[in-house]
Amino acid sequence: MNSKKILDKHVFLTHGTFSNRKVCDGIAVYLTEKGFTCWIMEWRNHGKSSRSEQKFNFETIAKYDIKSIFSFLFNNQNLKNIDCITHSGGGIILTMFLINNPNYNLKINSITLFGVQAFGAGEKLSSRIKILLSKYLTALLGKVPSKTAGSTEHSESYYTMKQWFNWNLNKNFLGENGFDYLKKMNEISVPILSICGKGDNFIAPKEGCEKFLKAFENEENKLLFYSKENGNLENYNHSRILKSQSSKKEIWPIVENWITSKNTAENTL
Repeated sequence: MNSKKILDKHVFLTHGTFSNRKVCDGIAVYLTEKGFTCWIMEWRNHGKSSRSEQKFNFETIAKYDIKSIFSFLFNNQNLKNIDCITHSGGGIILTMFLINNPNYNLKINSITLFGVQAFGAGEKLSSRIKILLSKYLTALLGKVPSKTAGSTEHSESYYTMKQWFNWNLNKNFLGENGFDYLKKMNEISVPILSICGKGDNFIAPKEGCEKFLKAFENEENKLLFYSKENGNLENYNHSRILKSQSSKKEIWPIVENWITSKNTAENTL
C-alpha cells in the first residue's frame, strides 16, 4: 500500500535589495499557520542584521551570508532538507550560492522565485536606456536612494547595484573574477517555480524571468505570470507579487501546494 508522507516542513526565505524581512513576513506567517517552520534571512546592513562598513554585493551575500545561514540550519539545527522562497535579488544570491556550494542542492526540495531575474531586464530598448541612465546616475550619487527605487526601507550603494546593472546591460551573469554563473545554472536540478506580474515591467519583467528560469534547463520548472488579462486579481508590481492581500488570496496557496508536492515521497507500508 502506498501513501504520501511529509518528510520535512522547513522553509528558508530571503529578500532582495532595498528590502528586508518585512517583504517575507506575510507569507511566512501564512505558512507557519499551515504547519511549516520558517527561517527568514536578512542581508547584512538590512533590517535587524548587523552592520558592516565593508563594501558588499550580490556575490558577497551569496558566498558568505547564505553559506553561514545554511551551515547553521543543517549543522546546528540538524535539518535534513528545506524549501526555499526568495524575492528579487534573494533568488539571484541563492542561485549563486548553490552554484558555489553544489553539495546543498540535494538538501533543497523546491525553490520559489518571486520576481527574480538577473540578465533579462534590458530586452526592450526603453528598458536598456533606463538601466544605463540608472547606472550612471547611481555612480554619480554613490547610491540608489530608497525612494528612487520605490522602497521605504533601504538605499543601496553603487558598489552593490553595479553587478545588477552590468548583468542586464551585457546580458551575462559574471562574478567579480569573471566566473560565468550563467553557464553553471543548469547544474541546479532543484525544481523551481518562478512567479512574476505584469506590473513588474522594469526590475523583473516577464521576459527576464523567463530567460532566467530557462537557463536552469529543467523541464520540471514552471513559470506563472499574473495579470488581469489572465483573470487574476491585479497586474502585480515587483513588491505586490509577494506582499499583498491579492497575493495572499491567489498566489500563496499555489506556493504552498508547490512546496507540499515537492516535499512528499511515496512510502510503502
